[in-house]
Amino acid sequence: MKKILFLIILISNIAFTQGFAQTKRSSIPLQHGTHRLGKRTDAEMQKWRQYGLGQFIHWGVYAIAGGHWNGKYYPGAAEWIRSWKEMPDEDYDNLYKQFNPTAFDAKKWAKQAKYMGAKYMIITTKHHDGFCIWPSKYTDYTIKNTPYQKDLLKEIVDAYDAEGIDVYLYFSIIDWHQKGYRSALPATTEEKAGYEEFKQFTRNQLIELLTNYPTAKGLWFDGTWDKAWIEEAKFTDDLETEMRALRPGLIIGSRFRADENGKRHFDSNGDLMGDYEQGWERDLPNSIADVNGNDWDCVMTIPENQWGYHSDWRGYVKTSYDLIDMLVRSVSMDGNFVLNFGPDGKGNIRPEESKIAQEMGDWMKVNSEAIYGCSYTGLKKQGWGYFTQKDNKIYLTVFNRPINNMLHVEIPKGGIKPVKAYFLSGNKSVDIINAGRNKQNNSLYNIALPADYISGQPFVIVLEIEKSAEDKDIYQQALT
Repeated sequence: MKKILFLIILISNIAFTQGFAQTKRSSIPLQHGTHRLGKRTDAEMQKWRQYGLGQFIHWGVYAIAGGHWNGKYYPGAAEWIRSWKEMPDEDYDNLYKQFNPTAFDAKKWAKQAKYMGAKYMIITTKHHDGFCIWPSKYTDYTIKNTPYQKDLLKEIVDAYDAEGIDVYLYFSIIDWHQKGYRSALPATTEEKAGYEEFKQFTRNQLIELLTNYPTAKGLWFDGTWDKAWIEEAKFTDDLETEMRALRPGLIIGSRFRADENGKRHFDSNGDLMGDYEQGWERDLPNSIADVNGNDWDCVMTIPENQWGYHSDWRGYVKTSYDLIDMLVRSVSMDGNFVLNFGPDGKGNIRPEESKIAQEMGDWMKVNSEAIYGCSYTGLKKQGWGYFTQKDNKIYLTVFNRPINNMLHVEIPKGGIKPVKAYFLSGNKSVDIINAGRNKQNNSLYNIALPADYISGQPFVIVLEIEKSAEDKDIYQQALT
């Protein structure tokens, strides 16, 4: 019975969400636009959709500086400090000689991520500065030539694999250390020759990563906005094809390349390039309509804009309450939520981040059923919180408890009805009050919270549903 109900609900949701993706397309002929319309249907991508929560880690030699140099405060994102006028390039480029993270413990990181509830993680293999946390054979600017010497990336991949957390590899196309790199279009013969070497260098490193770390599930690209890279539509398209052939099932977001008209993320016909949209950086959609039926994730910092380690967080720092809200909101719109951590130069995750991970883990320990494998419901959002759904269960995650203790639920005519409601924690039942219909003929219900129930955290009500004999004809029309 539950399988039948699940199929009914799933078909309804697919019909609803695909409506956003079926907008009229342009018909511009493209050689290097998207090569697939619609979502991937393979097992690897389906697993990605079910993650719910992920972890991002920005870590490199910039963590030594920690957002300061010669007593001066750097106001930007810490991992960009090499671009600061107060940071001499030569000083920065020699920081690797001090990089010796003696407090680093990959197993500790992975266990903390697992407790937090992360199902996948993204690690910066190389940021814009060009420093590699793996011993790449294509450059000397790697962990091999630091006092630490050991392969940090292998330690991280092995530790997270052991905890059952899938690993994705961040890779910046920008490389300030590689002499052939250009942000603008190369103009001279010498610059053009250098950029050709840079392209081959980039290709070699990516193939090296996919070969040396075969359990990594995908690549997360950054620094692809430079004009020089955007103009390389054929090269980047061919490289993506090569990487996918090398690693079937590889997952790549929408940032890697542009089409021949310079369009990134979405090609000139408006179709998503890559396997999921990466445009939601420190931002969330306002509604399901904003994601246009595409897979997506949100990557988020705890302070306003610090990814790598900055010892001096200024401005508003998000709380675990803020971040849990963003997590549930993401899942309620068919997305994943990825929280960033920036360990210091010794490899310590800062206490503020560890506190966040602990608090989110405490909440997930009780409520993860409303996150993992859940999706958009098609129900009208209410002011008390968010809906998520799995099989014949709709989860009501309550952040703003109504004064009258009534959780309003509006179910469109379409053949389903609620039959049971209870707290996810403890399974204590709550009453479902049929409040009739509105002028659109939608069914209205109130979930009555016990007045004596007290919670200092967002809590979840489970609403079990089944097919209704009512509105059968209308429901069948919705499936066409």
